[in-house]
Order: sequence, then C-alpha cells, then structure tokens
Amino acid sequence: MKHWMVLVFLAALGMASAQTVVRLQGFGGNDTAIMSSLVREIVNPALEREGIRAEYQGIEGDYRAALLNAISAGTAADLFYVDIFWSEPLFASGRVEPLNRYFTPQELAVFNRNLLNAFTLRGNVYGLPKDFNTLAVQFNRDLFDEAKVPYPNQTDTWDTFKDKLRRVQAALKDVVGLCVVADHARFGAFAHATGWRPFNAQGRTVLDANFRRAFEWYTSLVRDGAGRLAQDLGEGWTGGCFGAEKAAVAIEGAWIGAFLRDKAPNLRYGTTFIPLDPVTRQRGNFIFTVSWSMNAASRNKEAAAKVLRQLTSVEAQNWILSRGLALPSRSALANSPVLQRPGRENELNRVVFQGSTSVGGAVLPFKFGALDGGNWMRPINEALQAVITGRKTVDQAIADAQAELNRIER
Repeated sequence: MKHWMVLVFLAALGMASAQTVVRLQGFGGNDTAIMSSLVREIVNPALEREGIRAEYQGIEGDYRAALLNAISAGTAADLFYVDIFWSEPLFASGRVEPLNRYFTPQELAVFNRNLLNAFTLRGNVYGLPKDFNTLAVQFNRDLFDEAKVPYPNQTDTWDTFKDKLRRVQAALKDVVGLCVVADHARFGAFAHATGWRPFNAQGRTVLDANFRRAFEWYTSLVRDGAGRLAQDLGEGWTGGCFGAEKAAVAIEGAWIGAFLRDKAPNLRYGTTFIPLDPVTRQRGNFIFTVSWSMNAASRNKEAAAKVLRQLTSVEAQNWILSRGLALPSRSALANSPVLQRPGRENELNRVVFQGSTSVGGAVLPFKFGALDGGNWMRPINEALQAVITGRKTVDQAIADAQAELNRIER
C-alpha cells in the first residue's frame, strides 16, 4: 500500500514539475483582480490537460517604463500588454515576436479589422487586440428635456450638433453645452472626418485646408456659446463635467460608463455617434486599444501562443463583456446578447463598438508612427488652447503648430 502511494505521489510530482508556466504582465489596479480571475476561471482550465498554467502580474505606476526596463533586463513576461499609443517603436525594435507563424489567417480574421491593423507593421501582426474603445457622444436627457432641445442623434452634422449645444447653454444658465478640451485625442476625430490624415505618403504632417476646417469649427465652440473649457469649470476631462451636470454633453469612450455608474448613478443619459462633417458627410474617430503581445525572448513561445489563444477566445471575451469590463475585439461579438440588452450602459457600449466599424467613418488608430505621441500632439494641443482662449488667431496658431511639427519630424 505504501509503495502504491509513493508511486502516485511521484507521478503527481512529475506532472507538476512538467507543467509550463506562462507569465503575463499588464496594468495594475483593477486589472490585477480582473485578469487573475479570468486566468483562473477561463484560461487555465482550458489548458490544464496540456500542462500549461498562466500567471498574471499587474504592474503599478508607469507601466510603459516598467515594461521597457524589463524587456531590456531580460525579465519581461512571456506575454504582455502593449498600448497602441506607443506600440510602433516597440514593434520595430525586434523585441516583440511576430504572431503570423502561430495563428492562421483564418484565426486572425475573426478580429475587428481596424483593431488588428492597429497592431500590424510591415505585414507582421505583433499583437492580438484584447479589447478597445472609440469615441461617442453622451448626452444628459433631463437637461435637454428641460431646455426643450432635441437630443443629439446620428444624423447630426457639426452644424446641427453645435446648434443644439448652443441652445441648451442659452436656456440653462448654469449648464454649458459641451465641456471642451484642447486635446487632439478629442479634436482629432473631427479632423479625420474631413479627409485629413496625421501623416501623408511621405510620413510628414501637413496641417492643410481640411485640418483647418475642423480646427476652426472645434475652436469656435466656446466663442459661439456652445461650450466652455473644462479647466474653466474645474475639470480635466469632458466626463468630469458631464458627471457633475456642469455640461449637457460629453465626448468619451465606454470608460465613462463605469465612472458614471459610480459618481452619478441616477444620471439619465443616452449615447449617439460623433456628428458628421457637413462637407464630406463622414464621421471620424479613434481606435484606443491594447494588445496582448509576445516577448521575442520568451522560452515558452508555443505555450504562450496557446495561452494567447485562450485570452482572446470567445469564452474569455464574453466573460469580460458580461461583467461590463471592456468591449470585445472579435467582430462576431457585435451581436452578443449582452450588447443587445436595454439600458443606458449597454447603449453606450453598442455605439462605441459600432464606432469601430464602417458606421464610424474614418477610424484611425491612436498612434503616431515612430514618433512619441505626446510630443507629436503637443503643438496641436497648444494651438487649440491658444485660439480657444483668444491668445492667437487661427492662422497664427496653425502656422506655429506646423513649424513645430516640422522641427519634430526632421
């Protein structure tokens, strides 16, 4: 009997020692609890028979700096998050493994094409999108009702949208139409709708007539009584103004849902699409997304690919979606029953999801080639601020921004 028990113990020990551990790294905070639960409930049970176990480590503080340091030191995990904002220089460095040899074209085709393209460089796929966001218009139904102004809707152009904002602001003296931010991360969606692109065929930024048209419209909102700067209302983003009912409208992604659920649970809001450029009749938008990418120096690449397949599976993405945590990157899940449920947050998620499709119009990834995105946006943000506050004319602000971008791109 003892001999039999020893054999069982040794067999179990052998199985444990043969297990391959795939390390995952991503954001800290809430992501640590969420991803640890996902790994425990979905990923590891699916891979148990193959002797593979995933472990998640959340990194607090400056994630990008910590990841780059870990990669340089040879201590980075097998799989890690890569934010689209700074993805391209990392992909070009050779430190991230191309995924084309681990996933067939058919397996890759299940992901939203705009999202997958965001993590593709020179024909190689360097990450699978774990989830995403786009921008949408959130509006306070009660404030629009009180002002007797029709709600924003998907047929609005910039002109009709602005008129509604102006009418609300005129009717409700203590409420503004839109809380305006001097930030390309919001303004840029309108510029995309005109046909302007951040980089031309030569990789240079040209602030052309299309850019100017969007710039003039956006910077006129405060001057024409349709909004006020967020900073003048003691806020740093459009969602803060909206949640405090200082503004009737916000322009944010699905992340505003959790904020409102916590800070303004009784706020009766709706969501619609970014308004249309009255000239092109197109919308513009951004894709904000994070990938799961593979460490090129990983010693467990085949096992890591299997974990990655489970992390982005239908089961995993439904698990995330059903908890209201993020939007799925698989195209087929646009028809998920979760997204079709009634309710303000589900409407928010539906509109944000559809913003990544052809309905969203000119949808560009929130990335800036090999340049530092913050550095590239700075001249445009400064130009927006200067015109909105009356310190510069449109002509002077755009000329100064162009000169600074020329210097950055030399």
